[in-house]
Amino acid sequence: MIQSVLSGKYAEVDDIIHRLALTAFLLHDSEPQNPPLDLVIVTLETHREYKSLEDRESIDTTPTTLQQINASLHMLRTSYEQVKGFAFNEAPLPNNHVVHVALGSNVGDRMDMIERACKSMEAQNLKVVRTSSLYETTPMYMEDQAPFINGVCQIETSLDPSKLLEQLKFIEKDLGRQKTVENGPRPIDLDILLYDDEKVNLEDLTIPHPRISEREFVLKPLCDLIPNSRPPSARLIPTFRDRLEALPKPHPPLSPLIPLSSSVDPLRSESPSRRTQLMAVLNLTPDSFSDGGLYPTEVSALIPYLESLVSAGVTFLDIGGQSSRPNAPDVSPEEEIARVLPTIKHIRSQSSFDKLVLSIDTYRASVAAAAIEAGANVVNDVSAGTLDAEMLPLVAKLGCTVVLMHMRGTPSTMNRMTSYPTGIVEGVGQELVQRVAAAEAAGIRRWRMILDPGIGFAKNQAQNLELLRRFGELRAYEGLKGIPWVVGASRKGFIGKITGVSEPSERVMGTAATVSTAIQGGADIVRVHDVNEMAQVTKMADAIWRA
Repeated sequence: MIQSVLSGKYAEVDDIIHRLALTAFLLHDSEPQNPPLDLVIVTLETHREYKSLEDRESIDTTPTTLQQINASLHMLRTSYEQVKGFAFNEAPLPNNHVVHVALGSNVGDRMDMIERACKSMEAQNLKVVRTSSLYETTPMYMEDQAPFINGVCQIETSLDPSKLLEQLKFIEKDLGRQKTVENGPRPIDLDILLYDDEKVNLEDLTIPHPRISEREFVLKPLCDLIPNSRPPSARLIPTFRDRLEALPKPHPPLSPLIPLSSSVDPLRSESPSRRTQLMAVLNLTPDSFSDGGLYPTEVSALIPYLESLVSAGVTFLDIGGQSSRPNAPDVSPEEEIARVLPTIKHIRSQSSFDKLVLSIDTYRASVAAAAIEAGANVVNDVSAGTLDAEMLPLVAKLGCTVVLMHMRGTPSTMNRMTSYPTGIVEGVGQELVQRVAAAEAAGIRRWRMILDPGIGFAKNQAQNLELLRRFGELRAYEGLKGIPWVVGASRKGFIGKITGVSEPSERVMGTAATVSTAIQGGADIVRVHDVNEMAQVTKMADAIWRA
């Protein structure tokens, strides 16, 4: 088996190691708790820098190191389980067809209606494999009506085109659609765009949809999924991306929408005039690196502080009960929940904070579930689902928005995992594409994702600086375009090393430089400790870059 893998052509040694690890997991799937020593070594190699495969001979096998190996093994296995289908490019199930369906709504709660339509399809055994971003668009043909929200989903089904159309019409009717006028207002619209690579011409159905090429509200989300594909039997004509670029450019351009809560406007990640959102930090921990133990333990005593945040322009509050600083000791899930739940509940009992988006900073599914039930809106997972295999399926079930941050290892091991053979932007981009794929495989919609480059997590000083300097390139990385970003460099250690400021709370000016740079590169949200000062920085940076 190993000789077979090694005989392939791979650009990097890391590619060989990664494939070996995945293949080994396939072979040893039935005995995950007792992997052979070679498998443990291979697993360790995926997280450490080696000049050659022969370097495995030098691996330390002391008990402490073996504990770290076992932790890495658990992490890689979790990641493998989540992306197994994606990594090996599994084909659809036998007799299943790949279909792309357009989603549209301009009546009532438009986003909720589209999400209900996706759930209804899944309830009818139409597997939603991937979704595009959602876009708000002006109506075509009949212009005197409300704007639409449009998207596309890729589904798998065993139904033939006629039966599928019948099923989709049933879902439309079940969700309240009553067709009264052609191209008029509708709570939900489900159109079959593509069905495998087939052409279909029936009395009531034509595939590919005859108006794909003239509709930006179809081409834009379709290009989130299959930009380089072409219509069936048309291999010499333009791709869907070519067709989109050939259309007249709208002003303003279509921007993805990311819902946060029912009382807050969605993020618009590609709107050139969008304002940067401020995310304040509330660490309900005694040991966070810059502000542990600084906030009142009595929930009611937090209200004046929260009022000052809102007055300064804060729209997000990131609440954490477990420190993610390097080598931070773990607390139990029960302790973490006990730290954060009273605060979340109390904030949600105050109507003055209805428009404050609450995110729960945790990598544990049980904590996320409790926090969302108590009133939090967003899950902010520093591990993007790698530290708890239940996290991504839970987020999909909850239907909330999630922040997927780039990190390797755990808070105690991440600083030894800073090798990026293809470069920091390419490496982070590739690994975040994998996490997006894992989230999609778990059932999370693309319009429910926010990304974070993970400044200071498994990166050294030079890599942190390069990520900030080239953040615009990362934001435009193929497979990540259109997804909004949060950047959190506030008070980080590399700022102190460069500026010579040892006390984290005094790194205000260095933090200001990182915030301004992140906004120039396209950040949608900046996570900060020094709210009043950074509010001024974001206003000025927005005035320069997003006028």
